[in-house]
Amino acid sequence: MRFPARIPSWVKWVYPSFVWQMPGDEKALYLTFDDGPHPTITPIVLDLLSKYNAKATFFCIGDRAKRYPEILQRIRQEGHAIGNHTQHHVNGWATLDRDYIDQVNQAAEFIPSKLFRPPYGRIKRSQAGLLQKEGYKVVMWTILSADYDHKLSKEECLSRVVRRIESGDIYLFHDSEKGEERMLAVLPSLLKVATDKGFLFKKIEEVQ
Repeated sequence: MRFPARIPSWVKWVYPSFVWQMPGDEKALYLTFDDGPHPTITPIVLDLLSKYNAKATFFCIGDRAKRYPEILQRIRQEGHAIGNHTQHHVNGWATLDRDYIDQVNQAAEFIPSKLFRPPYGRIKRSQAGLLQKEGYKVVMWTILSADYDHKLSKEECLSRVVRRIESGDIYLFHDSEKGEERMLAVLPSLLKVATDKGFLFKKIEEVQ
């Protein structure tokens, strides 16, 4: 099953406390990258972002942040935001609440941020409630690039992200092996097309 590129409105109504889109009063877009940091892919992404003076938000896996602290440091030094993506990329629907929260807490040792995105977008209401009580902001997405879908051509992936560009949209990409081929083919085009239309690329501000 292939999910639509733009998240349906009814999903936002079901989970109104999650961040699905940023305010649209500014001509800005919000790139997000899941599953890093990666020792070779993430630096390529950072170089592309720098070329367009674009900022982004990286939802990092704790185990990878532990293994590649220098990449995490570069992300922060170049003005991007980071977020928690659990320690081992666990599926909330298939995980007990206490184990899920433990995964988030483990990752928090390496990822000092209260931004959180659930792997696969799967999280129970009870888990979200526990995290929100701890001050976490659950960030989802507006546009799903589906760069992880090996059946999706690069052209189809590009169409998903440039077909309709609206202020405040949050884009989901992956700076990991599963999304590398399509993401690196599509990201430069999105950066150019949106920049030529006058859009800025901003990070999602971390919770203070």
